[in-house]
Amino acid sequence: MKQKEFIKKISLFLILPAALLLSSTVLAQHEARIVINADLGEQQISRHIYGHFSEHLGECIYGGYWVGEDSDIPNTRGIRNDVVDALKATNIPNLRWPGGCFADEYHWMDGIGPREERPTMINTHWGGVTEDNSFGTHEFLDLCEQLDAEPIIVGNVGSGTVEELSKWVEYVNFDGVSPMANLRREHGREDPWGVVYWGIGNENWGCGGHMTPEHYAILYRNYATYARNYGDTRLRKIAGGANVNDYNWTEVMMRTIPHWLMWGLSLHHYTTDWYNKGPATGFPEYRYFDIINRCYDIEHVIRRHMTVMDRYDPQKNVALVVDEWGTWYDVEPGTNPGFLFQQNTLRDAFVAGISLNYFNEMSERVRMANIAQTVNVLQALIHTEDEKMVLTPTYHIFEMYKGHHDATLLPLHLETGYYEFEGESVPALSASASKKDGRILLSVVNVDPRQDSELMVDLRGQDVSDFSARILTADELDAHNTYDNPDEVVPQEFNSGRLSNNELRVTIPAKSVVVFEIN
Repeated sequence: MKQKEFIKKISLFLILPAALLLSSTVLAQHEARIVINADLGEQQISRHIYGHFSEHLGECIYGGYWVGEDSDIPNTRGIRNDVVDALKATNIPNLRWPGGCFADEYHWMDGIGPREERPTMINTHWGGVTEDNSFGTHEFLDLCEQLDAEPIIVGNVGSGTVEELSKWVEYVNFDGVSPMANLRREHGREDPWGVVYWGIGNENWGCGGHMTPEHYAILYRNYATYARNYGDTRLRKIAGGANVNDYNWTEVMMRTIPHWLMWGLSLHHYTTDWYNKGPATGFPEYRYFDIINRCYDIEHVIRRHMTVMDRYDPQKNVALVVDEWGTWYDVEPGTNPGFLFQQNTLRDAFVAGISLNYFNEMSERVRMANIAQTVNVLQALIHTEDEKMVLTPTYHIFEMYKGHHDATLLPLHLETGYYEFEGESVPALSASASKKDGRILLSVVNVDPRQDSELMVDLRGQDVSDFSARILTADELDAHNTYDNPDEVVPQEFNSGRLSNNELRVTIPAKSVVVFEIN
């Protein structure tokens, strides 16, 4: 056995208890400094960076959103009221559907019309379960209207046809007399929905067809051409982009596809070790450090993709759309391995906080992102079981960060100490600042599990007089909310720090996320 692996394994027994319940004892303190230039911001942080992804996978749709009109669970036209209310509290900006891998085997006409007449299908990607297509286009767009969120529909390129996608756009968006518009009216919807965002396939380098980038780029040009604009609805088409660090895929897309034909180019980046994902709870410190280190790596990956895009599009007309991101662990014991249900802990809140801070920083190019996934799957914001619902630590990050939506990004300079483990290190703090309606929002993540950070914030370019703050933390890194204990990890008022002469001095506790509102 290699020495490093032996050290990792022995740490399970000698360094920490079995569930890695790290002590909250502070061993030392980092010194950190943030300079915020409140008068120099120019770039707007798009609210669509805070978007979501919901696939026909496990219990994300069925049981997560959809229970049917006859359910005893309170619902509006079959859609759970509690889930809608919870997501609306985060100001959810958009929702991506029906996949994911599922999108490239989904034939939309099977999911319209009377539900009792809809054909069933086998979800070959996720568990091999049979679906009855009771949740289709009308139900999804009803959900988006209830959420007041922009829909993002991903079309079928892998097993579909140009005609199929073209007719879907016509069915959804055309206001005149045509076969598809008339069919929509027959199914109870008079007015078109006017859906703007359309993905042209998903992961076409993998589950969406195992295509070469050259082949997909030509298909994209064909499919996108026949996804027409109708009336005042101008489509924003999203090309299927790279997997993590496949920079050649981005190169071929930017070189081959006319930029006026694609609003955005996607990127998928999961924070995981694909060969050894590990558990969602009960993890040793080396796994915690590895996940945080991998999360920080998204900055390097995005910068490389943006460098390629800048070479072909220096005006930054094409958005980078990170439409699948988040953590991916082993499924919870006893659950269907094809349903990808994992617990969600304080560690996941840190991944969300760091990622969103960085998306804010890169908002000149990153103009949309979608965490995977919203309910019951992977890094979910919400878990449901029958009539029960619980909000995860990741949910609370999205709610705490909602003040960044459509705010002006403020230039921020961060000097921080480092969280060190087994000879490696990552920045202890991650931060982002924005300004809207005269108030400054500052989000700070301290990933060090033991050391507080003594932070001085130098606010320049605007006089400030007071502040408030909330903190998300817990005694253990794998702390999580359950149906029996839903408030184990929830935001609390943070009544610490001193503001004087435009300087905020505050101690950021170990393993915490703190969001300040400065007036």
